[in-house]
Amino acid sequence: MSITKKATVVAVGLGLVTLSACGSSSDAGSSGSGSKTVTLVSHDSWAVSKNVLADFEKQSGYKVKVLKDGDAGQAVNKAILTKDNPQGDVFFGVDNTLLSRALDNGLFQSYEAKGSELVLSDYRADRDKHRVTPIDTGDICVNYDKAYFSEHKLTPPNSFDDLIKPEYKNLLVTENASTSSPGLGFLLGTAAEYGDGGTSRSSEAESGGGWQDYWKKLKANGVKVVDGWEQAYNEEFSGSAGGKQAKADRPLVVSYASSPPAEVIYADPKPKTAPTGVATGTCFRQVEYAGLLSNAKNAKGGKALLDFLLTKEFQEDMPLNMFVYPVRDGARVPAEFTEYGPQAEDPETLAPDKIADHRDQWVKSWTSLVLK
Repeated sequence: MSITKKATVVAVGLGLVTLSACGSSSDAGSSGSGSKTVTLVSHDSWAVSKNVLADFEKQSGYKVKVLKDGDAGQAVNKAILTKDNPQGDVFFGVDNTLLSRALDNGLFQSYEAKGSELVLSDYRADRDKHRVTPIDTGDICVNYDKAYFSEHKLTPPNSFDDLIKPEYKNLLVTENASTSSPGLGFLLGTAAEYGDGGTSRSSEAESGGGWQDYWKKLKANGVKVVDGWEQAYNEEFSGSAGGKQAKADRPLVVSYASSPPAEVIYADPKPKTAPTGVATGTCFRQVEYAGLLSNAKNAKGGKALLDFLLTKEFQEDMPLNMFVYPVRDGARVPAEFTEYGPQAEDPETLAPDKIADHRDQWVKSWTSLVLK
């Protein structure tokens, strides 16, 4: 598979690219409480090795049916609309940026999956009711084209503050915060860094203006906004295999810390070093969850599937299938991840309740400020 095609997996691994739905409620199956079929509803990124899924089916006695429903936001919204007569039993792929929307709409029922005590503490949520189970994590970060910065004898940016400096004018492309998961994550990262018109975590930032003031400067510095990750990374970013083919002219893009490993693993021939790098001071930590749907027809099968998603076998299978990191303590990641795409040491984070309180208004303000 080409790096261009496989890079799409990197994006949709955290629900970024809007693709056509791969199924509908009509083909979800009529699994009842005694059914041996369990249906997983997900965004288009879902991927697992055949032998790993076969192990679960053999051990549990359940046949897994997968219904893919577009990107993360699209899939979550459809699940909410169909919650009284759900398309399946388990939903995978709601992340911390959209979690409150799912919980507030009663999408999930309580179930504490086996192995939950092994989930690293930072990734746990809804600890009292156990309506969701953490499955994976990843960092949304600005990526840079190493060749461009070497050729122009420029030091790559490493922080949000750097991106508004004159030497990086007209170099960055990002995604629309209202239509794209990484675009929203990048916005939330700036809100975590600069605050909402109040105090700033950054010693270099001007106080008082918050993230809104920052985005005014970023807009003045020529940031380009496109609808989604696919366009940003594969068409606009000069460092990607697709961007090179398209003769893209933006050497900075909002993507993932796991994008450089993909550029190495799926390139032919394989380079000795990643052609892209990560501005580690621009990262926002994203966590994905799965849950048992409130009106699941096969709740017993759904619980067994959730248990499986936390097994060491599945957790260690995820990285090279969905380009995300496991959340289970002790689960190993491929050497390529450690070498080319390590997790950020100090990523921006926001509490789920703060995201819930401000997300919609922030997106509305961002849209007015940046797109008009």
